Amino acid sequence: MIAAIREDVYDPRVLDAMRAVRRDLFVPEELHAESWENRPLPIGAGQTISQPLIVAVMTDALALSPHDHVLEIGTGSGYQTAILARLARDVVSVERHQALTATAARNLAAAGITNVRLEPASPEVLGFPEAAPYDAIIVTAGAPALPPALLDQLAEGGRLVIPIGSRAQQVLTIATRHGDRFDRRSLGPCRFVPLIGPDAWPDGEPRNGDA
Repeated sequence: MIAAIREDVYDPRVLDAMRAVRRDLFVPEELHAESWENRPLPIGAGQTISQPLIVAVMTDALALSPHDHVLEIGTGSGYQTAILARLARDVVSVERHQALTATAARNLAAAGITNVRLEPASPEVLGFPEAAPYDAIIVTAGAPALPPALLDQLAEGGRLVIPIGSRAQQVLTIATRHGDRFDRRSLGPCRFVPLIGPDAWPDGEPRNGDA
């Protein structure tokens, strides 16, 4: 797995974190044999654990420091959360599926990760403003545009990494805050499940005719 992602990662600490976190702890038992393959895997509730390459590229783009306070949108099974937690001071992670939050809590405990705060996703506000500002925000679902609520939760110099596009196809994007200005850079095409909720896609919207 590390060999498949090494050329796309600039920070050696990201590779160290991915070596240290066992991906098999974050997938259903029947998929343990496939857990080290470089591809996404189902984790229930219609969600997937991202392929290791995407996890590595998104984490690398955040340029995390050990003192950083991080927000993750979309806990899933907790794998990306665990990688972030090994690189940052602490992580707040929100998830809209209660069953996945419970699974992630068990998985993170099994992996020995303790600097993570799991919260339910709010139906009213994207993110978790109560613990803002954040030095870095990562979104593991595709949005139609940069969500204003998340930009507001970024600290000065903070980085937001998020897939932007239609429900079916996105471009991985990084936005960096400089006062009221946000520098934006594209990292390449990607495909994620849709981000549902405020500043994102309405629940149950059909794929046909997506912008």
